[in-house]
Amino acid sequence: MRTSRRLSTALSLVVLGAALAACQSKPVVQSSPSALDVMEKVAVAANRCWFKSGDAAFKSYAFAPELTSFSGRPRILLTRKGSADIRPLLVVQAEGKPAQLSAFGPLMNEPVAGRINGDVKRWAAGNSGC
Repeated sequence: MRTSRRLSTALSLVVLGAALAACQSKPVVQSSPSALDVMEKVAVAANRCWFKSGDAAFKSYAFAPELTSFSGRPRILLTRKGSADIRPLLVVQAEGKPAQLSAFGPLMNEPVAGRINGDVKRWAAGNSGC
């Protein structure tokens, strides 16, 4: 009798444990954003905040997104507006998964560099505010 009671109690605990396990939420697998995902966010925000808004710091530059990249490095470029010289003054690009951002070019030696870095990091993190 005692053995059957222990067996019954043990079986009840196993059933209870299985029922509790079934009620627990399953973990969500989060994948890291790709370079393209990150640069799409950055490009949309940069265009809206720096150019469409008429921001004085960016008035003399043209915006050129190059998101379709066969090199695996989607990027945005800033060039001098109205100039025949098409060399970029700023390149912001991402590569890899998780995406690694980099910004370089002559504009990164100007006073606006701190703002560019802050904006790009914020936008890449998902904050779309200007």
